[in-house]
Amino acid sequence: MQHCEHPENAPEYEGLKVNKGIEQPAAMNPDIHNRLKNIKKTVLTTDEYVEGILKGDINILSQAITLVESAREDHKNVAQELINRCLPSIGKSVRIGITGVPGAGKSTFIESFGKYLSSEGHKIAVLAIDPSSERSKGSILGDKTRMEELASDPRAYIRPSPSAGSLGGVARKTREAMFLCEAAGFNIILIETVGVGQSETAVHSMVDFFLLLQIAGAGDELQGIKRGIMEMADTIIINKADGSNIQRAELSQSQLQTALHFFPPHESGVEPKVMTASAYEKRGIKEIWENILCYCSKTQQNGYFDEKRGQQAKYWMYETINEQLRNHFYSKQKDAITVAEKKVLRNELSSFAAAFELLEGYFQDVSFRKNDG
Repeated sequence: MQHCEHPENAPEYEGLKVNKGIEQPAAMNPDIHNRLKNIKKTVLTTDEYVEGILKGDINILSQAITLVESAREDHKNVAQELINRCLPSIGKSVRIGITGVPGAGKSTFIESFGKYLSSEGHKIAVLAIDPSSERSKGSILGDKTRMEELASDPRAYIRPSPSAGSLGGVARKTREAMFLCEAAGFNIILIETVGVGQSETAVHSMVDFFLLLQIAGAGDELQGIKRGIMEMADTIIINKADGSNIQRAELSQSQLQTALHFFPPHESGVEPKVMTASAYEKRGIKEIWENILCYCSKTQQNGYFDEKRGQQAKYWMYETINEQLRNHFYSKQKDAITVAEKKVLRNELSSFAAAFELLEGYFQDVSFRKNDG
């Protein structure tokens, strides 16, 4: 067989011909590539991290958040020290959770909302929780492409969620990233959830104001997910209220406002509102911000604002304890769990007996290590 660049052009493949492709340009400008290769990656000290964050250095902030997201033990220790040193500078922002059914226009809304806040002189950080990342091992980097205007705004910062991990772990890291953003001077934090599910509870447990985006005429198939999330919402926005959809949006607004009256009184003492908006046409955005400011003012006056933040801090303390205990147990009992699984599958041991045996073995091991040390 005669050697040729494309095997398809060999004589035995009569009738086939593959033309030579064009030469591909370099993936990166060679000058930039060489410059980046020559840059030595410096390891920052905790003092340098803190100083950079407090100055609002975005590059150092991003590195610090990456440190928080890292699973390495040495990184965890530095990250916790970093967060503790930043604590005096946090708590001065308004934390807003944003969720909604797929197709409700969350990204468009966040971009319109963020651009409006930026024009008012605010600094905005957009963080995201992606519970699906545990399966797909992918992060929602798409946020930066869907929010092109906001991503290029010097007063805004968009950070996707960690690329993998349990929902609890991802949520905890998002909360810690929120603290670092606050220390860096961002006075409005927007936390977005992807889709509708358990992530709403996680977001609700770290924000001051919870915003639910809906669309008019979504159909009865969504009723099952509305109840629990609607009870958490401080305001419901009927988005895409534009063009021929305005009338339907106003009808949905009236129906939802009536439905809210059948729910238990909101624990904040402030009655939730249903509002309409068009993120695409940038209508209703100012009124939504004014509503959020009004809510924050009322809850600060009645004491609920600070009480809720205190309860959230306690909640995350227990969540972190549970997560660390669970991780430690599974890492130390890996072999024993495999043996117990086989016994359960062969009906040699009940599920409950297997669980108690594993726990007993774990506690004995922990006790032995403690006494031995």
